[in-house]
Amino acid sequence: MDLASVNEELAEIDGQIGDILRALQNGFQKLDKIKDANRRSRQLEELTEKMRDCKRLIKDFERLVKDEAGSTDPETARMLHDRKQTMIKELNSYVALKKQHASENKHVDLFDGPSVEDGFGEENVLLASNMTNQQLMDQGNQLMDETDHAIARSKQTVQETINVGTETAAALKSQTEQMSRIVNELDSIHFSIKKASQMVKEIGRQVATDRCIMALLFLIVAGVIAIIVVKIVNPHNKDIRDIPGLAPPVSRRSQLLLDHDA
Repeated sequence: MDLASVNEELAEIDGQIGDILRALQNGFQKLDKIKDANRRSRQLEELTEKMRDCKRLIKDFERLVKDEAGSTDPETARMLHDRKQTMIKELNSYVALKKQHASENKHVDLFDGPSVEDGFGEENVLLASNMTNQQLMDQGNQLMDETDHAIARSKQTVQETINVGTETAAALKSQTEQMSRIVNELDSIHFSIKKASQMVKEIGRQVATDRCIMALLFLIVAGVIAIIVVKIVNPHNKDIRDIPGLAPPVSRRSQLLLDHDA
């Protein structure tokens, strides 16, 4: 049945929803081929926006169907209801795909949790009106299981964070103690170098003093040797006195003996 014959606005909304669903199908097919994480994230955001638009149009479609309920026959009403259910089912399949891709990319899922801002609560109302009690219970149990798993993962993440923090604190304490030992050793080395420098200066002064004494002794010995050599070579040189403790030359002794006998 042509929806235009029932209501032109319904037909227009149905066409818009069909265009969005086809765009979602193509978008998720392209998403599977994208490897870059940033591009995947942008593509998911665009698809999420299209799903929001589709959800809004389905609500408009449902509102118009309710408005036309009094003027349509049962067969047309059943056809419109089936058409709405088909659109909801197809949209839900894309919502599930979006959740799967968002979980893989580790991004916040805009359709997780009853957030009024992203419209998920309104969507739940839209879907709940077409679900049995058993389906609602199953859906609630599934959400609770997912919540329990999320809490367990959060607890594990917190425990891992605490363990990492403890290990980091222990490592920092060990490094602090090691740095303290290094500083103490550097102070000891600096003190040793200072003492060594003082000792080197003292040794240098002692060596300089010893050299001066050795040079003076050398000059004295050289002078004595020179006097002895001159006395031996020129014994009649009266300008050079006899060296105490050293016997005069033979000729000088003979002359002294002659002077003594006379």
